[in-house]
Amino acid sequence: MKNSYISIVSGLIVLALTPAVWGVGAADNGPESERWIDLAGHRVPIVKDGLYDRYRSNPPLSEIAKESPATDLTWFNTLDKTRVDMGFESYSPNFYYENTKVTVIYTADIHRLRELLPDIVSQQVQPLQIWPGRGLVALTAYAYHYCDNDSYNEISLAIVTSKPGSLNLGPVSLINQTSDKDYWGYVLKLPVDTELARVRGVVGYNLPKWLTTIQYKEKSASLVFDIADADTGEVDFTLETVRLTDLDEEPTLVNNSFINIDQKGELTYGYAIFRHMLYGSTLDDDAVKLTLGNGSFSKYLKSLQLGEMLRYDYVPSFQSALYAPKPLAELYQTPIH
Repeated sequence: MKNSYISIVSGLIVLALTPAVWGVGAADNGPESERWIDLAGHRVPIVKDGLYDRYRSNPPLSEIAKESPATDLTWFNTLDKTRVDMGFESYSPNFYYENTKVTVIYTADIHRLRELLPDIVSQQVQPLQIWPGRGLVALTAYAYHYCDNDSYNEISLAIVTSKPGSLNLGPVSLINQTSDKDYWGYVLKLPVDTELARVRGVVGYNLPKWLTTIQYKEKSASLVFDIADADTGEVDFTLETVRLTDLDEEPTLVNNSFINIDQKGELTYGYAIFRHMLYGSTLDDDAVKLTLGNGSFSKYLKSLQLGEMLRYDYVPSFQSALYAPKPLAELYQTPIH
């Protein structure tokens, strides 16, 4: 029976929760390579004369075309930005033009996953159980090479959940989400390596972000992400994944959605649309090497009792549009696509 469940889940395109957010602030003088802004009461360094410094998350696409003429902007030309209040003024959606990500789906202890969902959240969604005692988590590493808030790296750990308002039918729910290309989750951890990404994610999206060092390296046959422990500065864990060669080059759109709690204690949902440009997947667990250490994130991962790797997705080229969060009640009134 376990093998049949694995076969069903193999159709899942991974849930990968989304990047950080960014807003408007007044700049003052700083070092030559950076300047400082006030963002929702936080003093935040930004890249001097960078994309965010000049345009505050709303750059003209004509400027992107000048700076990066090889970037395909056809999809972004179909999307409209609107000004929003997210605890600071910003624009929705935020654009990510040139990026790389890898995602690994692991089984995890279903009882532990249920414990990690706040009560108010568990009334709306539940971890998907693929066989008795086992749920799913998605570990995703992002390298945002060129986006509205310059560049940064990010690591996401999320529980794969049912969709709000839908029955939790385990593997059947996975099949339905795959058919709709609309994947749901609850984000557990989301470290980033710039203060701009951290503040915007915490204030604007109520996401569990903190600042730490994340090193991204491209080797001839693999991609490597080294994640440092924020307290010690030492490498906590390393995710190394194979660069797959049999890739699909037909762009495809996928929705990744998440539920969380805002600063008023109310339920919200957010989502990002991903445009995968180059992508491939495998069920071969030899394609992934996760080396855990003794830092806080590693200890957290160990507490989940990670089991079999069910799927590895390699996406060396993708684009994304991240939308501002909305009250969860609106989801039941209007579809998100």
